[in-house]
Amino acid sequence: MNYYGAKELAASFRTVRKNTLQVAEEIPEDKYGFRPAEGTKTVAELLAHIALSWKFQEQINFIEKRSNFDGFDFPKLMGALMAEQAKPRTKAELIALLQGEGEKFASALEKLGDDFLGQSVAMPPGAEPASRTRFDMLGSVKEHEMHHRGQLMLIERMLGITPHLTRIMNERFAAMQAAASQKQ
Repeated sequence: MNYYGAKELAASFRTVRKNTLQVAEEIPEDKYGFRPAEGTKTVAELLAHIALSWKFQEQINFIEKRSNFDGFDFPKLMGALMAEQAKPRTKAELIALLQGEGEKFASALEKLGDDFLGQSVAMPPGAEPASRTRFDMLGSVKEHEMHHRGQLMLIERMLGITPHLTRIMNERFAAMQAAASQKQ
């Protein structure tokens, strides 16, 4: 019996996406063009990238259900994804894109069975590891988003915004300190 399967993966992804949406909401639209350093993505570019990057896994695991990458046209898929990510969007459009694409991914995840998630996919020659399970590949979408959300939270700090997760933790610590001081 697996204790962490498709439904849990979908639920944990929804939590991650909810937090990403909170960050997207808190950054003012006039800061969506902010680029923290030369050669990095703007806030808007990062949000579009986060919203659409799952499409790689969609192609591999949901559409083609590949067991290997033989004949897979990486440049074609990546070119299409980059073109879609590059489209100019307002803050409201980016938030809607994050919501819509996130729910598509989570809904697709929760329908998967353990047998499918356990299947092995051979990676391209030279890749490490040489194969990965579908579960591992699909879980990487959440890891990828958390990586970029960390970047967005640092950008929030650069813009003078205290990230919501930090505010929540500070509120918890303050409540614990208040409770401890009342016991004295």
